[in-house]
Order: sequence, then C-alpha cells, then structure tokens
Amino acid sequence: MRNSIALDSTRLQRLQQTPLWDFALALYARPGVEAACLTLQEDAGLDICEALFHCWLYSCGLEAMPAAVASQREQRRLWQCHVTEVLRGLRRDLKASASESESVAALRETIKQAELMAERENLQRWQAWVWESTSAEQRVVNVIEMSPNAAKWLRKQLFYTQSDHQSRAMTNSQSVVLKALQTLTCQLDPH
Repeated sequence: MRNSIALDSTRLQRLQQTPLWDFALALYARPGVEAACLTLQEDAGLDICEALFHCWLYSCGLEAMPAAVASQREQRRLWQCHVTEVLRGLRRDLKASASESESVAALRETIKQAELMAERENLQRWQAWVWESTSAEQRVVNVIEMSPNAAKWLRKQLFYTQSDHQSRAMTNSQSVVLKALQTLTCQLDPH
C-alpha cells in the first residue's frame, strides 16, 4: 500500500542515521542470512545489494517506488555485471590454485577484498540514490502498514519489472527462494 502523504521525517531521519553499509554488515552477520543471500544470488539471480537495500528501507518503514527504482536497478545491474561479477569470477577461478600456492592465495585474497569493495560501492550508490532524491522526484514512500508476510513483500519489491529469465528462475525454484527470503526477513524483524 502506498501513501500519497509526504514522507515521515522520523523515518527518513532513522534511515540517515543508519548507513546502508553498516546495516548490511549487521544483517548479513545474523544466523542464516549469508546462506539465504547466496541462495538468492545463485538460484534466483538476484542482486543481493538490492535485496539488502530494500531490507534497509523496510527496517525504517519505507519502500522504494517501483517505477523510480527501475532505472537505478539497471545501473546497479551494469555495475554488478562489469565490476563485481568479474571480480567474483576471478576469485572463484583461483580457488583451486590458491590451495597449492601461497602467492596465488594472497592474490585471491586481494581480489576477494576488491570484490567486497565493489559490493560496498554498489550499496553506497543505492544509498546515495535515496538521499539525493528531489521533492519533484519521489523515490521512496512510507510503508503504511507493515506486511504480515515480509518475505512476500520483499519478493514483490525484488521481482517487480524483473526480466523474464529472472521471473522463470523464481517460478522454477520458488519454494527455495521463498524460504531464503523468509530467512532474510525473519532476521530483519524476528517478531
């Protein structure tokens, strides 16, 4: 449900007091979240940074406007494709060699740190997108009523206007993906 009334300044203040990177690290460290995120990334082809972004907004009682998020989603997808996934591929390719060579292991660790920095940059860009919003272009709105099923709410946020390939992935492994979303949202709001 969307609210046409101006954004609640308390919610925005709460959002600004919790940087997305800090929120993401804290949520990712909770039980089951890392495995759930990897499932969403591998089985549904989701950008985990976007999932964490939506969780961050939701934790402050906000949600992104679907039409507004579409262009940002494409920019973030390009970043993931051209930067993060390239680094991830290199790190994975070096896994076997790293066990046989200390220098390759050190290189792999450097690439792992670069991959983490790329993820952080992606999250910072999502955050900046919200904070740089003008009053003429409303990007987020108040969540009027917190959903009794936050996993379904998150699924709707993540799969709104996703490509057919990603929608098929959701259909093909719906129960696995929904379970991962439930794990993520249960850690977001354990109640």
